[in-house]
Amino acid sequence: MKQHIYHLSHIDLDGYGCQYLSQQCFDDIICYNANYGPEVPARLEEIVKQIEQDKFLHGDGVERLILITDLNLTTKEGNWIEKEAVRIGAKLQLLDHHATGASAAERFAWYYLDTKRCATLITYEWLQKHYHFDANNDLARIVKAINAIDIWVSDDALFEYGKVMLGMISGAREIGRILFPAQDRAFKLSMIEAAKETLEEEDAPIKLDDKLHQVKKAFFKKEKNDTKDNLVAYYVTDLLTKDKQRLTIEYKGHKGILGYNVGNASIIGNASMVANPDYDFYMDVNFRGNFSLRSNNKLDVSAMAAHIGNGGGHVNASGGKIDGYKDSFVYADVRKFIQEYIDKKCT
Repeated sequence: MKQHIYHLSHIDLDGYGCQYLSQQCFDDIICYNANYGPEVPARLEEIVKQIEQDKFLHGDGVERLILITDLNLTTKEGNWIEKEAVRIGAKLQLLDHHATGASAAERFAWYYLDTKRCATLITYEWLQKHYHFDANNDLARIVKAINAIDIWVSDDALFEYGKVMLGMISGAREIGRILFPAQDRAFKLSMIEAAKETLEEEDAPIKLDDKLHQVKKAFFKKEKNDTKDNLVAYYVTDLLTKDKQRLTIEYKGHKGILGYNVGNASIIGNASMVANPDYDFYMDVNFRGNFSLRSNNKLDVSAMAAHIGNGGGHVNASGGKIDGYKDSFVYADVRKFIQEYIDKKCT
């Protein structure tokens, strides 16, 4: 029977390492990522809704597996997802190495825990056992490098290489993970692939460290070269433009594009205004409720910032802070909150 995978993993090197493997193993796979805490149940709910939608559209002729890696669940979370999996007809498999999940691992048959290996190594060996994955062990060395740094095997020959990779992923903030999760994940997995290609070179950690700037630029570059900041701005602006209907908010009859944790508003905000002349302002809000506003002589955003966030600045570049801001791991909820907040300010 055809199998469809819904893979939830952590947001560090080990978590993305698991998805680097699963995306090469499975043809039909949707990936999700979460940090610890309330984002885990939020993403699990998202997966359940996606499976319900897939069943409605495509029927039941598919085996569906919810694969969770590098994340430990509480017993409460485990009980919830187990009941939901039964209800929607999905299988469950969790592969993790965090000792904090010991009580849940004892409770659930689908919960595999091994504290002596990182999740990427556990996932690799699980895929080899059940799906005959990577029969030639071409990926074994990159998996070993991730294992060395993640469980801190400092005397391993690949430890220093893993350390560079760890910083490579933690420092990859060019694309907003919440706003554009698929593109952000693709960016990080492309860096792991590039790291694999450098692994066998002499002085590999130094070579990779030297190479990272070019690796990042290669992902964002399209037709011609430019500074990395400009390449990222063009890339993100293109994403904002293609998805602007989903990102649209309004202020006093003026249309705006709402970003979330995008950053670099001076470059990306201005580029978005040039690329979208039918819009009047660009707004980027971060997880603390601080926001930046940009316009292109179509709206006095200094007045807007003062009105909605006790802020100010220049006519085309301003900022402020939203009182009582309620953050979310779901962009639609962020947009709904911001729009309702603006509407209240305007009544």
